[in-house]
Amino acid sequence: MNALPRLCVLAILLLPLAGCAREPALPTVELKGQRYSVEIADDIAEQSQGLMFRREMAPDHGMLFTYDRAQPQAFWMRNCEIALDILFFDGQGHFINGHYGAPPCRSAQCPSYASNRPARYVLELNSGVGRALALKEGDPLTMPEAVAQ
Repeated sequence: MNALPRLCVLAILLLPLAGCAREPALPTVELKGQRYSVEIADDIAEQSQGLMFRREMAPDHGMLFTYDRAQPQAFWMRNCEIALDILFFDGQGHFINGHYGAPPCRSAQCPSYASNRPARYVLELNSGVGRALALKEGDPLTMPEAVAQ
């Protein structure tokens, strides 16, 4: 049997896959020389959902919460499945303070983790990552230009 008709059928079947692209790469932030791919939570729906119900996160990934202006921030771990480091940054992207190893909370009343001063950016990373960086107040977070405006 001639292989040409088979190749044509195969090509037709594979044609729709040619247009499929990989998901776009996540933006990255840099902190103390380490790069992290981050999901951006910049609206109330994304910020409310955060990392709830996630069972795992790659070691070099995180979520960056961005706000229109610096303001007091407080986060909780309700419905989070993984422990996190919660890092607060001011309007210029300088480190304010962090809460390390915030545990998951499955109860109706969960503790909150607050910024020491008004924060415009909050970075959530896997537990232990932030502490390992030995962050000091004022350490800069490098963000994509579109985010840092």
